[in-house]
Amino acid sequence: MGFHTFPIDRADALEDPGRYRFCSREELLGALALEEGAVVADLGSGTGFYADDVAPLAETLYAVDVQAEMHDRYREKGVPDPVEFVTAELSSLPFEEDHLDGAFSVMTHHEYASEGTFAELARVLRPGAPLVTVDWSADGTGEDGPPLEERFGLEDARAHLEAAGFTVESARNRPETFAVVARR
Repeated sequence: MGFHTFPIDRADALEDPGRYRFCSREELLGALALEEGAVVADLGSGTGFYADDVAPLAETLYAVDVQAEMHDRYREKGVPDPVEFVTAELSSLPFEEDHLDGAFSVMTHHEYASEGTFAELARVLRPGAPLVTVDWSADGTGEDGPPLEERFGLEDARAHLEAAGFTVESARNRPETFAVVARR
């Protein structure tokens, strides 16, 4: 991943329900609009905070994180049946082409943003599949989340996705974050 990974010694903070003020469960589920039997990936799943919300609607949810220790923390709290763990860099996913019906990234875009990663996501998402990205904005105040110099702006995120062949369906700035829904 990019600038850093989330410190494992602060993993408990990933379970703070206050995170919903930046991306609510309803916003995420609405943007994904999953159909029955969907195969989905949580990109940078951490302790599974958002994976837990999406898993009941998926046939398979891949919790993808580069840190095996995050998977261990997720296992400690309990894992919904549809969740399968994948320890991998997002630039090298162990999926066949067109395997995923959707993917989402909440507050992790800044950790993995690279040309190779976006090309890999385009490879593994089936045509028409959504990629939902909510992340800390470079236009934010920096009071929450990573330092401003580690963040991307909305237009940067849009450009990353479009360069990899995604069509941006919606893109908006919010007070501290941005949200993008793109389709392969």
